[in-house]
Amino acid sequence: MSNSRARMLSGLRVLDLTRVMSGPFCTAMLADLGAEITKIEMPGFGEESRHFAPHVNGESTYFAMLNRGKRSVTVNLKSADGIEIVRELARRADVLVENFRPGVMDRLGLGEQALRAANPRLIYASISGFGQDGPFRDWPAFDLVIQAMSGMMSLTGEPDGRPTAVGESIADVATGMFAAWGIAAALYDRERTGRGRYLEVAMLDSVFSMLLTSLARRLYTDHAPRRVGNRHPETYPVDSFSTRDGDIVLVGFSDQIFQQLMRCIGRADLAEDRRFSKNVDRNARESELKETIASWTSALTQAEALERLREAGVPASPVWTLDQLLASGHLQARSAVQEGMNAVLGKIPLVPQPVKFPDFSQTAQMRSPTLGEDTDAVLRGDLGLSESRIAELRAAKAI
Repeated sequence: MSNSRARMLSGLRVLDLTRVMSGPFCTAMLADLGAEITKIEMPGFGEESRHFAPHVNGESTYFAMLNRGKRSVTVNLKSADGIEIVRELARRADVLVENFRPGVMDRLGLGEQALRAANPRLIYASISGFGQDGPFRDWPAFDLVIQAMSGMMSLTGEPDGRPTAVGESIADVATGMFAAWGIAAALYDRERTGRGRYLEVAMLDSVFSMLLTSLARRLYTDHAPRRVGNRHPETYPVDSFSTRDGDIVLVGFSDQIFQQLMRCIGRADLAEDRRFSKNVDRNARESELKETIASWTSALTQAEALERLREAGVPASPVWTLDQLLASGHLQARSAVQEGMNAVLGKIPLVPQPVKFPDFSQTAQMRSPTLGEDTDAVLRGDLGLSESRIAELRAAKAI
């Protein structure tokens, strides 16, 4: 099988003017499938996330993870020559992705209308915190801000505790995925129409759209969503429990599974008890059920509890640390961590997007670029600039 066939987006040219996480995550997903990503960075300083910890030998591993498979080109966007370089790259691009605040690209002369007038096939994607319009359009956005404003924080944590952020940058990641999905849809549409499209996605909209259980309650009933800890907000028993040597979760999502669970823990009487026959009844008597299950799990080791639950057909799992997952063998079997390269760090582990295409081989080894590593090669190869012209641009601090 040829490598060109394996790289499903081979030949797709993406101009990447994104920073930090949501935009870079979007373009990294495209790079994973073979798209040619040209990342524009400011000379000297680079993209902001190059300065995010942790650092190894001066290189941000956060940046390396998010910018796998991309070319780094340093262009001074405060320079007229630098802006012209970006315009020329956009004329040759299939996709442009940016996540500046609304209005910034227009002020630079790199807005959607200007660039698509010169390249009607261009798909122009804008990622922002609150969208290109609306009352919060100009507010700065970060993942924690979006988690706080979306309602997600208010729904996360123990019932009697403070609202808690999810332990990863879920707003950034989700928005990046939605943007990549939108770009894929626009590419399909371009195959039929021959025209590119403008699309925009907001972080707040993205997280809001994911709050499905809470929205089902808020939009369809008079009951406000609430913070419930590790249990499911609508179904019980779906919760975490402590054993002698670690926590487990179990999912008693149906009447039948609940009955199997009760028999498993030696409480067959409760399996037939009409007070617990339906989910609404079990929710009303959560504290009694929780105490009953917890008394059973607390007497067993994690392994013992899980073995008995699985034998009974009750969905259950251990609560793992990241290290435990890394040591489990699953990630290796799924090729979830792959080897990449960096000019400073040498061989590095990278985590590509997780969708598998069994008819295609794995993508070629990816490189995470050092700052400006590809500037000269892109200006020569993509724009056809001479060595003397490149030297002039460098002397003028345009690159």
